[in-house]
Amino acid sequence: MSIDVKDTAPVSEQQIRQLVDLFYDNVRVDPDLGPIFERVIQEEWGPHLRKMYDFWSSVMLTTGRYKGQPVVIHKRIEGLEIGLFDRWLALFSESCAELLDGETAGLFWRKAVRIAESLKLALFYCPDRPWPMGAV
Repeated sequence: MSIDVKDTAPVSEQQIRQLVDLFYDNVRVDPDLGPIFERVIQEEWGPHLRKMYDFWSSVMLTTGRYKGQPVVIHKRIEGLEIGLFDRWLALFSESCAELLDGETAGLFWRKAVRIAESLKLALFYCPDRPWPMGAV
């Protein structure tokens, strides 16, 4: 008896590509995130999307294809504010809900929340200030 990858992996590479494409279509027209992404990525959307396919494949399917350094990359982005991660998550959630069944959307969502929190901590946490930022 052969094991079909569909039986062992709840997420497919096709779903990853579709979600990444839909999400970044939404990002590009978003009034908060769109201008930042356009400024940073400029005309390099093809390479960026391929990198995000690899990133999410590594996250969801443990393929190990992504070899980047997200913290280093995000540190270089001018105008990046902590609140933008909430907008990123909102768009990601909307994209998941539009494209995926509830269980699969939940799998992506839980990973996205952890990723966003990790990036926020790496980029904005200062031990001498309350966390989350703005907390008293």
